[in-house]
Amino acid sequence: MSLSTSFYKKLALGSYFSLILWLVVWHFLLTIDRNTSVLFNVIMWIVPILLPLKGLVQGKPYTYAWTNFIVMFYLLHGLTSIYAVEGERWYAFIEILLCCGLFTGCSFYARQRGRELGMGIRKLKEELAEEKEAFEAKLK
Repeated sequence: MSLSTSFYKKLALGSYFSLILWLVVWHFLLTIDRNTSVLFNVIMWIVPILLPLKGLVQGKPYTYAWTNFIVMFYLLHGLTSIYAVEGERWYAFIEILLCCGLFTGCSFYARQRGRELGMGIRKLKEELAEEKEAFEAKLK
């Protein structure tokens, strides 16, 4: 694993675990809105972010890639909270920073590690050339 790949993995994992910790602190200790139950908060805020835990710890590029879809939920929450919840703007800002770090780390790690393992997405030109060769071989 190259130095930059290792850096992005550390960025992703550091942001990931920090985001989990921050979600617990914010939604269970600091929140203004105490109208929701603990079970609801666990299901809404903690369960989704725990789904990719195993694959992230194991360093699987595919898991790093699809983790970004989950991160978007938290990023949108943070952006909405900055706009709509005046008393929790700083909390939302921290969530946004952690989401950006996680998104960046996951994206670059998935791309670079995938290339190192030969799992990159093939170019359309190469794909079409192989299909053409296979088709022409069948005609002969």
